[in-house]
Amino acid sequence: MAFTHVLAVAPVMAVQPAVEWYERLLGRPADARPMDGLADWHISPSGWLQVFESPEQAGGALVNLVVDDLDRALSDLTDRGITAGEIQPGSRGVRFSAVHDPDGNRVTLIENPVSSD
Repeated sequence: MAFTHVLAVAPVMAVQPAVEWYERLLGRPADARPMDGLADWHISPSGWLQVFESPEQAGGALVNLVVDDLDRALSDLTDRGITAGEIQPGSRGVRFSAVHDPDGNRVTLIENPVSSD
């Protein structure tokens, strides 16, 4: 079995406030609004982040996004009005910090997720 794309989905209570928050997080409008209650951002050639209106499932998503420079990414978020948690160390030089959307979905920014060892 071969896969061509990965779609991360963050279920939310109401799509429009969530879209506004994710626009601030990602620094740009959604790439597509293919149907009512859905917005998606193409964050890499084969990875998309979708926000989907689903009140019964809202708040349970865990999304990890890899960044080249965590300090710069967190500074950019602060400039956009989003405050992240403390930077946490992982093994082999990994560092990460999380933010939460208005519904409680956690988006973790990760720097250096794969060791060259």
